[in-house]
Amino acid sequence: MREEKILYFDIISGISGDMTLSTLLNLGIPKEIFLEELDKLNLNDEFKIEINDKFENGIRGTNVNVIVNEGHVHRNLIDIYEIIDNSTLNDKIKQNAKDIFMEVAKAEAKVHGTSIDKIHFHEVGAMDSIIDIVGSCILIDLLCVDKIYATKVPLGSGFVKCAHGIIPVPAPAVVEILKDVPVKFNNVTGECTTPTGAAILKTMCDEFVDEIEFETKQIGYGIGYKKFEIPNILRTFIGVKKNRI
Repeated sequence: MREEKILYFDIISGISGDMTLSTLLNLGIPKEIFLEELDKLNLNDEFKIEINDKFENGIRGTNVNVIVNEGHVHRNLIDIYEIIDNSTLNDKIKQNAKDIFMEVAKAEAKVHGTSIDKIHFHEVGAMDSIIDIVGSCILIDLLCVDKIYATKVPLGSGFVKCAHGIIPVPAPAVVEILKDVPVKFNNVTGECTTPTGAAILKTMCDEFVDEIEFETKQIGYGIGYKKFEIPNILRTFIGVKKNRI
């Protein structure tokens, strides 16, 4: 038998960038180590992070809030790549972060009928999304897992307001990103899976499975801000999966 250290995303209500940060931090990575790595982006004066305990339906978890000091900035992919490349993060983190942004850029370009180089990131290009994506890559790197799994991705329903006006949920960019990924239409009213969350999953997950056998070692709970009909929690597991050779 060969043992494999895994990270499993149990996506209860949906997934966003800040909830990914929250659940991964709740797995036990010291926030001092995480913040030290995040400092390598050299953007300290542009944001600050609040990491707090929060309860959802009696369940204690972590809630991360990224507070941005800048105004509303539109960036293109080159601008974001430049921020990442000029950091002192390791090459694996840099590449994963750039791959995630590329997934969003491709989806936005397809939806809006333009090319990748002409896409200006709105919500995604804002500093908080840069922190969400790079931060998630940092935490996954620190966890040192062999493989990443996730459940089918719930999409939500209804409508949401964005920079382009009122659009249906799931947002067109989310649907585009999650092509070839198992999804499910749940009865949550509102946007429960964001483009950032979808792109993190699409890039980082090796396999999407609702049924999987492993020994649980650690459990993380990320608590979101929105109120849904069901608990707004993103749960993760660190476990050991035994594979027959």
